[in-house]
Amino acid sequence: MDSNSNTVVVTGFGPFRQYLVNSSWEAVKELSERGLGKNIDLRIMQLPVVYQKAKEQVFKIWTTLQPLLTVHVGLASSAKAIIILEQCGKNKGYREMDACGFHPEGGCCMLDGPEKIESTVNMKTLWKNISVEGIDIIFSRDAGRYICDYTYYASLYYGNGRAAFIHVPPLSKSVTAAFLGKALQTIILEMLKQCGEESKMDHIKKKKRGFVRTQSLTLLSEANLKII
Repeated sequence: MDSNSNTVVVTGFGPFRQYLVNSSWEAVKELSERGLGKNIDLRIMQLPVVYQKAKEQVFKIWTTLQPLLTVHVGLASSAKAIIILEQCGKNKGYREMDACGFHPEGGCCMLDGPEKIESTVNMKTLWKNISVEGIDIIFSRDAGRYICDYTYYASLYYGNGRAAFIHVPPLSKSVTAAFLGKALQTIILEMLKQCGEESKMDHIKKKKRGFVRTQSLTLLSEANLKII
């Protein structure tokens, strides 16, 4: 990951159909109360369930805050007591109307974008390494071809893959906002561990490249001396 920022942005969505209280935003607010540790500058933002406006806000996140990571949280209305880790965003297939009665022209997010973009966060590894008591966590490669998927793709596009998406279930007696906030904290801290490990590997690779280049210059210099 090529950002040196300690800023992490986490977004949730506003009211959606019959869900006047969206569990994704309630969970993100709870996460904000908990934080991600003293070294992380956590920013939260509510996105509207509107294609173009969500895309515009995602663009602003990446151009103004330039975060280390942006994590989007969305409501999976069909999921009951399941948290879903989404690996990639898709560019096309957005035919369903948003809260304003519109969908993207041609059902496409980015006209010049690839068909899909993968997150630099390895969700399958995350899924294998993490557990949250009281709820199942699953891995997915299909974020649903609606506002969630659209927002995720846009963020991956603008952020060069430094985004992640988590689907959470609706609120219930057993799945409260506080419970989901704690789960988000656990999951995102594990994501940040991955980011840290990747940064270390990048640093090692750069040092190795620098060492090889220095050796090459030394050998070239020695060869020139022999020729002279």
